[in-house]
Amino acid sequence: MIYEPAEDSCLLEKYIKYYAKKKKVLDMGTGSGILAREALKYTDDVVASDINRECLKKLRNIRAMHSDLFGNIKEKFDLIIFNPPYLPKDKREDQESALSTSGGKRGYEIIERFINELKNHLKTDGKALIVISSLTGKRKVESIIRKNGLALKILEEVKLPFFEKLYCYLIS
Repeated sequence: MIYEPAEDSCLLEKYIKYYAKKKKVLDMGTGSGILAREALKYTDDVVASDINRECLKKLRNIRAMHSDLFGNIKEKFDLIIFNPPYLPKDKREDQESALSTSGGKRGYEIIERFINELKNHLKTDGKALIVISSLTGKRKVESIIRKNGLALKILEEVKLPFFEKLYCYLIS
């Protein structure tokens, strides 16, 4: 199953133009490839990665890599974009769908793995754009970012139906 772009993808997409110009960009967990294609408007050095090989087969004119987070990625980037699976695990959701939506038991476990490895893949002055949900545990994610010696800035907060908010972070 390929994650279809939704509010979270659109939120990240609008900030790419500010940070991708003439930069080396990684779209982590590319899904449909919408964010990698947006980055290609501003730079010709874009890599799209995903754990789901089906996603990578659909990409055209984008360098694609099969990887579980940074597992197969050895390069450093100026900008890393990540729309992670960030919802807490729902036992009723099928396994294929959960691959795109569930960030672990509490929702932040995949994000924590990503943040713990992020510094090793950012160039000097590199940045990351990431989106999370209020259901993920905003304070916990911010704590993980700071614990890794990274700075964060909330670029935008969007209210969704049913008491959920999305947060777009710039991490440096």
